[in-house]
Amino acid sequence: MAAREIAPHVAQWDREHTFPRELYGKLTDAGIMGMLVPDEYGGAGAQYLSYALAIEELARVDAGTAVTVSVHSMICSALCRLGTSRQKEFWLPQLAAGDVLAGFALTESDAGSDAAAIRATAKRSNGAYVLDGRKQWCSTGSYAGVIMGMFRTGGPGARGVSAFLIDPKLRGISVERVTEKLGIRTSNTCDLAFDGVEVDAAALLGEEGAGFGNAMSALTAGRIGIAAQAIGILAACLDESVKFAKERVAFGKPIGAFEGISFKIAQMATDLDAARLLNYRAAALADAGENFGPAASKAKLFASTAARKHAAEALQIHGGYGYTGEFPAERHYRDAKITEIYEGTSEIQQLIVARSLLGRLD
Repeated sequence: MAAREIAPHVAQWDREHTFPRELYGKLTDAGIMGMLVPDEYGGAGAQYLSYALAIEELARVDAGTAVTVSVHSMICSALCRLGTSRQKEFWLPQLAAGDVLAGFALTESDAGSDAAAIRATAKRSNGAYVLDGRKQWCSTGSYAGVIMGMFRTGGPGARGVSAFLIDPKLRGISVERVTEKLGIRTSNTCDLAFDGVEVDAAALLGEEGAGFGNAMSALTAGRIGIAAQAIGILAACLDESVKFAKERVAFGKPIGAFEGISFKIAQMATDLDAARLLNYRAAALADAGENFGPAASKAKLFASTAARKHAAEALQIHGGYGYTGEFPAERHYRDAKITEIYEGTSEIQQLIVARSLLGRLD
């Protein structure tokens, strides 16, 4: 599917910063957009391991498409876990059918890794909530039909945050800025303004004041998707490096005959296998209903580091060609870096893994 519908167009989409909205209808027909939606709501009812494999193959061709599907699936999973019967019956069939895309609005200008510091508010008013504030770097925000947003309903700290399912067509919501990004240019990232947006109390996702925990839980599941995205980028780097090393001749023989090149490829392949096994274990733990948080953090940490490292090596193997737009190596190089940043930076993943072993010592 990715080779047929994405690969022929991705270089142009990347150059022109195109969000290929029509593509997601085709991915829906293939069962991709509803992967984590139960079949009773029109989804595929797939498990996390199948989801990880699908994201990996999409990212092998285009990381931007992969992250759009990953965020969409993350919201579907959160809705399945936290939503009321009414919320599930209304939103899940639309999400599985691709009629709407799901977006995510958590980060603010002063609240990134410290997500509990968000300032955007949701104040009760006549049985409803009124949303005010600004959200930064909202995934798929310009195209979403529903947005999972975090707003402060109580006092300071994590316990004052609540999650909402928001229809972006409501009065008072506007796109303030579409973010120009180094990579993943086929995905949409924007800043959203909420000015006196009235939402029904039924839009509350989960319990009031539990939004921070719900957001962190969604991100924990989402890390399997981002690890898979990094793995897909790494797999593409390996494929293209092997091909180029066999075809490019220097000093009378293919450059793959030189240890300076072949050893880079050997390490790339080894780290790819390691990243896959870490992520497949995290997915298997999630499918078994066990605690998969530390495993997902390890997978994302390792896979994203390996993707960034080996995307640079793939570019180096391609030499001057790699630095041009004639080969996809430079796009993978640009795409790889973000996997170390979003849905929890590498430093946050290290913190999670350390605390799983040591507990909180502060």
